[in-house]
Amino acid sequence: MPEHYDVIVIGSGAGGGTLTWALAPTGKRILLLERGGWLPREKENWSSVAVWGDKRYRNSGFWSDGDGKEFLPKQHYYVGGNTKFYGAILFRMRERDFGAITHVDGVSPAWPLTSADWDPWYTKAEQLYSVHGQRGVDPTEPFTTAGYPWPAISHEPRIEQLSDDLTKAGLHPFPLPNGILIDEAMPAQSACIRCNTCDGFPCLVQAKADAAVVCVQPALAHPNVTLRTHARVVRLETTGSGRAVSTVVVERDEGGVLEREEYSADVVVLSAGAINSAALLLSSAGDLHPDGLGNSSAQVGRNLMLHNNSSLIAISKIPNPTAFQKTLGINDFYLGDPDGDWEFPLGAMQMLGRSDAFTISFDVPDAENPADLAAHSLDFWLTTEDLPRPENRVTLDGNGRIRLHYRPTNLEAHKRLNAKFRSLLDAMQCMDDVMERQTYVGGRLGISGVAHQNGTIRFGTDPATSALDVNCRMHDLDNLYVVDSSFFCSASAVNPTLTIIANALRVADHLAGRLP
Repeated sequence: MPEHYDVIVIGSGAGGGTLTWALAPTGKRILLLERGGWLPREKENWSSVAVWGDKRYRNSGFWSDGDGKEFLPKQHYYVGGNTKFYGAILFRMRERDFGAITHVDGVSPAWPLTSADWDPWYTKAEQLYSVHGQRGVDPTEPFTTAGYPWPAISHEPRIEQLSDDLTKAGLHPFPLPNGILIDEAMPAQSACIRCNTCDGFPCLVQAKADAAVVCVQPALAHPNVTLRTHARVVRLETTGSGRAVSTVVVERDEGGVLEREEYSADVVVLSAGAINSAALLLSSAGDLHPDGLGNSSAQVGRNLMLHNNSSLIAISKIPNPTAFQKTLGINDFYLGDPDGDWEFPLGAMQMLGRSDAFTISFDVPDAENPADLAAHSLDFWLTTEDLPRPENRVTLDGNGRIRLHYRPTNLEAHKRLNAKFRSLLDAMQCMDDVMERQTYVGGRLGISGVAHQNGTIRFGTDPATSALDVNCRMHDLDNLYVVDSSFFCSASAVNPTLTIIANALRVADHLAGRLP
């Protein structure tokens, strides 16, 4: 007989790790299954050569695109999931994002819950992940009565000057909402000065608010919580009626030998990431679920969204000695063009962590003095919303490996956002040329950049058009929930992690009431 638990959680990232933390005090027997292991704390955590050049921590193996061409995704299997490598910018979605929005390439659909419904859960998420920010300065910020739990991280002098210059240009720059764990007496920059950025790097000193540090480690202090690492879930089997998951089938790596293990639970929560969660449901097809587990709606795996992201480097005319640069955002173009010559949304701009000589030489192989360029770099991240399209989907190839069929949307809007950024270079006291970070595939994050993946198992009120109900339980199964970004109806143009965390807290509250 399979070993039985009250709750099995598959995946320990922003969704699964947070939900496990929230349920741990209930006393219910919880099994957390993580495909990877604990990420090693080592000097290479802060090495751009190791992280970007050697791809030291990429451990997903190869996926393929719709044409069968293989690529290595920016996907990481470790305790804490992709939050070990995320940028720790924790935005709320804008109020308007929860309604239908017309874009140049179509309509972004409405969600079944409003911004007001999400407000208390966003507040809890910001408190849990120690978000530093400032209310009232972001022109698109949604209404809330709650302040940030921590004050905004102050700009260093060159970024303060940049903020002043952008303000003089008629824009409304604001402090980014950063999830950073610091001692009350220690400035945030001193905690992060060694690696300069959270973007793409694990944090050696555990100052980044990632799911492993914030949620998994505290949850394991409860004797009712068990973590099994190197445990890849390969199949979910159902009861005879097909209405519930009966068995979670695991391949567990025991010293290089794969062992089959089976578990059961009253409730199973899937949080392996929007792409892997969809792939697991598809690979769990059977006689009662011939198109994939819980896929009577034909929505599982469809509507994959990745955002249109560009990583751009402006070259300041004056040196930029900033250590922690990721403190400034610009949302003046989020809902459209304030100049009035474009009726559709464009997107968001925010600063990235600093480039160094290695990443500059990677981006510009013939650069004569990459160290000097790095000393003058101002690094930015541009995001435009990607729309849900049924044909953008996750499938499995003949060997059961992941295949992504994907074509981006709203590229004209993203092109215009890029042009808006370039039009600000003179005001920012920067050179006319902009470098595109090749570490992000030609500046615009391509299909391999799956950090913002979402939408593959959408939630809703109609079982014909959604795979999950409003509590993120699968319409077709009584005991299977999904709490990663799969449930998204639309992508918005802000980082998705805070919404994943808020939803995990919301679903955990529902489950605490459901469990006997």
